Amino acid sequence: MIQPMPVWADFLIGRLDPLETAWTPPHEGERPSAVLALLSSSEDPDLVLTLRAAGLEYHGGQISLPGGGREPEDDSPTDTALREAREEIGLLPSCVHPVGQLHTRDILVSQNRVVPVVGLWSGSDPIRVCDEVEVEQVFRWSVSDLADPANRVTARHPRGNMGPAWQIGDLFLWGFTANIVDVLLRLGGWERPWDVDRIVDVPPRFRS
Repeated sequence: MIQPMPVWADFLIGRLDPLETAWTPPHEGERPSAVLALLSSSEDPDLVLTLRAAGLEYHGGQISLPGGGREPEDDSPTDTALREAREEIGLLPSCVHPVGQLHTRDILVSQNRVVPVVGLWSGSDPIRVCDEVEVEQVFRWSVSDLADPANRVTARHPRGNMGPAWQIGDLFLWGFTANIVDVLLRLGGWERPWDVDRIVDVPPRFRS
């Protein structure tokens, strides 16, 4: 348990779905997966993100949350999210306090059925790139930066897909992970009005 709990935590936790204690069967042909939306327990929390290695078959070069597919030893989505975080960024499961989850989402291009697990951590435990095959970089964006309207845009993919996105420095967050972040800001009460008509094409670097 994180002690003391940050003042915003109760509000966010009250709006999350309860943690599933076991995996529910996925749809036929889909792989059960989980990601970890990891927030530091500070007044202005930050979110841990990774830049996926460019050579990956799916979602290469894109910004993501730590996570991946279920392994036989994983009894629940939380088990999968914590194991993947340990493998990808070196964070021990004992350093994370899982507090709830968001609605399960399907990623059609990779046939993953993904449960986003939300967790809190101190923000001081060391994290780093541990799996260079999957992760190129680990970084942290503060909620205040994510909520800043100046950093928010609507992404447009060449296929015509459009959705919420962030442009911070030379990094571009869009797609599945951006949708999770969008929901997280709203549930946490951090969202601020932003210009949804500010449309930016997804840079080639961040398209798999």
